[in-house]
Amino acid sequence: MIRKSYEALALRRRPTTASTASHPAGPNWLKTPIRALLAVVGGLAIWLSFPDTAWWFCAPIGVALISIATIGARARLGFLLGLLAGFACFAPTLHWSGIYVGNFPWLALSVTEALYVACMGAAIAFVQHTGRVRPFAVAALWVLQETLRSNVPFGGFPWARLAWTTADSPLMRLASIAGAPGLTFVVALIGAWLAVFALRLTHRHNLRTVAVPLAATAAVAALAFVIPVPTSGTPLRVVGIQGNVPTAGLDFNSQRRAVLDNHVSTTKQAAAMVAAGKIPQPDLVVWPENSSDIDPTRNADAATEIVRAVAAVKAPTIVGAVLEEPSPKVSNTSLLYLPGKGITNRYVKQHPVPFAEYMPYRSFFRNFSDKVDLLTTEFAHGKSVGVFDVPTRLGTVKAGPVICFEVAYDAITRAPVKRGAQLLLVQTNNATFGYTAESRQQLAISQVRAVEHGRSIVHISTVGVSGLITPDGTVHDTSELFTRKVLAGELPLRSATTLADKWGAFPEYAIDLHAVGAVIMAWRSRRQSVDAEHTPREVRTSPTEEDARV
Repeated sequence: MIRKSYEALALRRRPTTASTASHPAGPNWLKTPIRALLAVVGGLAIWLSFPDTAWWFCAPIGVALISIATIGARARLGFLLGLLAGFACFAPTLHWSGIYVGNFPWLALSVTEALYVACMGAAIAFVQHTGRVRPFAVAALWVLQETLRSNVPFGGFPWARLAWTTADSPLMRLASIAGAPGLTFVVALIGAWLAVFALRLTHRHNLRTVAVPLAATAAVAALAFVIPVPTSGTPLRVVGIQGNVPTAGLDFNSQRRAVLDNHVSTTKQAAAMVAAGKIPQPDLVVWPENSSDIDPTRNADAATEIVRAVAAVKAPTIVGAVLEEPSPKVSNTSLLYLPGKGITNRYVKQHPVPFAEYMPYRSFFRNFSDKVDLLTTEFAHGKSVGVFDVPTRLGTVKAGPVICFEVAYDAITRAPVKRGAQLLLVQTNNATFGYTAESRQQLAISQVRAVEHGRSIVHISTVGVSGLITPDGTVHDTSELFTRKVLAGELPLRSATTLADKWGAFPEYAIDLHAVGAVIMAWRSRRQSVDAEHTPREVRTSPTEEDARV
């Protein structure tokens, strides 16, 4: 009698999906070709969420499709599905990277980035081996993937993160809570809940069961509408100088003097606009990256032209310049010029771009493309955080320069704010990417950063797209590509720190730890299933001696 009771209990405890340890689970219609199609469409949906299209609602849909594609799949199949999704996303999103240097660099970068998504796909498939979507695990694994992609190799490449898709969407307001990683988590979580909703809808569950994931999705999205985004602050009058370049592409640098002259003449145009009463006297003028590729500390003629422009506009001016130091390298710098004083401070770019500003393993990569030898001089790595003390009519204003792709790196943009910067300056040069989406993708990153740090941002490019961004992420007075323009406006100065800045990298690491924990728990669960399958029936169903005595 006792034995029969234990046999019944053991049968009830045996997993109903014991075969999932060795066979894929999930809906019957989810065959491999369907999985592959869902993965590709999911990757394309995420691509459409970035500028130029900027259909931000496509990002959660893409996550949902990828989550469904990997349900119950083996890890190796999940890897392949992730690779398909990643390449479908990155190949069109990063097409600008090969616009003037050929297809190989573009495809190599796209495949490299897709490999991270492939590893994430394997992990998602692993944690979803029971045939259920795991929303929090999916969202955490997405953040972990972006953490790794943003740091390795060569310092990482944090472009095309889910967080950047939220520019101009209500979700962007959440960036002030846990930064870009937290924003990625929310987008992925919404997508995973959408996957749960879709699956339950196709399985014709009762209304209450179907409504639960939909309600969870709505609740997460609704948080964005209750998070305050303060924009008050003393208005600082700023002018951005987009001087344009004579030629789009890699040859723009061969006409360095023309680029410098463009920015000098555009600054003098701004001075004339002030004299005519068209714009107010600025407190600060900002030039873009590479606006003076002639070293003004070594070339007297270049120095004279810049000093005259600063004197004409009668305002502190921050100039993007390339300095011929430390030899044999050069430095990508921001220089603070004051009227009558010249250069008073400088910031050197901390994170030069590999393969564009320095060439790692040049002899190795030459085997794949001779384009590596286009880079004849390498850029040095800056060692210090940049915060300029700018004298203005309001008193000393602390401004934090960030150069080009540095805006995509969490720690680099957070550092000047932690050191008191009241305003961020993103100086960039998009001339080498032509008429592509790259410039608007970068502007979207600056929009998210404005909300994340609660700071106004002067986003200024040599060729556009430039804009003045308030702390709520709204872009004012934008420019078009390859035009000359004076951007003028008032931006509020703020000193208060957001929760994202107070917490720093802690939310990201906590989410990453949850992702690792989810994989470990899935591994333990699968091991227990395998052990149960291989345990002899007599051992599984026989009571212990102590149980028998009871």
